[in-house]
Amino acid sequence: MPIKKVLWPTDFSPNSEYALPYVQSLTEKYQPEIHVLYVIEDLAHHESWYGEFNESRVKKLMNWEKEKAEERLEQLCEKHMAGCPLYIKHTRVGDPAREILDLAENEKMDMIVMASKGSKGHFEYGSIAEKVSRNTKIPVMMIPVPNKT
Repeated sequence: MPIKKVLWPTDFSPNSEYALPYVQSLTEKYQPEIHVLYVIEDLAHHESWYGEFNESRVKKLMNWEKEKAEERLEQLCEKHMAGCPLYIKHTRVGDPAREILDLAENEKMDMIVMASKGSKGHFEYGSIAEKVSRNTKIPVMMIPVPNKT
């Protein structure tokens, strides 16, 4: 089965970087497009905190977050994926599992490669990883993250 498109979701945590050697290995073997995804939390659904939290403030915060995410994606791709024939960076806003699943379907990915838990993962298997693996129709390579003691 040819692998032409691989999705690597990241939250920029050290945990998500455990998937990098696998993404790099797939790149060397199959020369696929690598789609790197970062999902921004939607602040509009939060209650106010520390002063006024109106629509213009939410937009300003979201724009800043998107700008920073795009910078970090660029740095990540330049540092770790220079040998990739084609990498495509995506930023989305919303629920991470839903956005991963939507991008995988819309872009017709052949595979998702992700860490078993992200930056907030306190359990063996993160909730986002579980939602993705349970709800996709394509193979998911789940990379275990060592427990920190």
